[in-house]
Amino acid sequence: MSEAPARLGFFERYLTLWVALCIVVGIVLGQFVPGVFQALGELEVARVNLPVGVLIWVMIIPMLMKIDFAALKTVSQHWRGIGVTLTINWLVKPFSMAVLGWLFIRHWFAPYLPAEQLDSYIAGLILLAAAPCTAMVFVWSALVRGEPHFTLSQVALNDAIMIVAFAPIVAFLLGVSAISVPWDTLLVSVGLYIIVPLTIAQLARRYLLATGRLELVLQQIGPFSLLALLATLVLLFAFQGQQILAQPLVIALLAVPILIQVVFTSSLAYWLNRQLGEAHCVAGPSALIGASNFFELAVAAAISLFGFHSGAALATVVGVLVEVPIMLAVVAVVNRSRGWYERRAAA
Repeated sequence: MSEAPARLGFFERYLTLWVALCIVVGIVLGQFVPGVFQALGELEVARVNLPVGVLIWVMIIPMLMKIDFAALKTVSQHWRGIGVTLTINWLVKPFSMAVLGWLFIRHWFAPYLPAEQLDSYIAGLILLAAAPCTAMVFVWSALVRGEPHFTLSQVALNDAIMIVAFAPIVAFLLGVSAISVPWDTLLVSVGLYIIVPLTIAQLARRYLLATGRLELVLQQIGPFSLLALLATLVLLFAFQGQQILAQPLVIALLAVPILIQVVFTSSLAYWLNRQLGEAHCVAGPSALIGASNFFELAVAAAISLFGFHSGAALATVVGVLVEVPIMLAVVAVVNRSRGWYERRAAA
């Protein structure tokens, strides 16, 4: 008997709607009570905004608690799919996004965007692409009936690599793009938004596993991740509201390179897996992991590096806005092309 397809939860299913509502709420609040948000924006320590830092931890920690690093021992079982996904995540996606940002933002769309924010927009796109998604990929993998051990081991491996690779890749690509970035702030972001929450999450996971309450606690705290994300977006758009009202085309233009990159990276990963003879249950999640972004980390790093008012922060938020609909489209293509994919195996 075939397993019933997974379904998105209520919040996940309508994430794009919630993000759109947060845009409206944030802009309205920013216009009517600007003093409140100015005070929140000034609550900083070492260029880290404290309210956003807390919200990011609430977002990330429940997601990181799902990661089982013991799954790394099963990596060799699907080495072809692992190899494809790692290649896409770390050698293709960040660099292709830098190229797309250079083409679209600095050249083709430049006349329609604020000139002083062009570099900042590119920086936000690079931050968005430099870290593979940690949490939502479990949902995408379930929707395509992906091999769960592959998904778990791939996410655990990506998280381990992210600790050492995120900062150097971002610094290199920003440098190539002639965008100055303070190394100390970037390293602080890695520590605050990857190493510390990952450590807390794994300690909590170990304790809850020992007491048999892990699944129950994950179900209870899961909604807080999305609520914290939405609260962060309200803050961001409260600060960005004036710029957005003056340039309403900005969000649509920033979405273009993000959409192109998702289509490119997911298609490339899916095709490479097929060429290498990998099973569809691995190729599907491989394509989805290769295309999706750890937007929570990107938002936090953009705020730390460039500030609430920056184009970088806005660009990462656009990634949140388009994440669910475009990834659901990729899920649909992967599911509907199963017959085409598996004919390769039968040939």
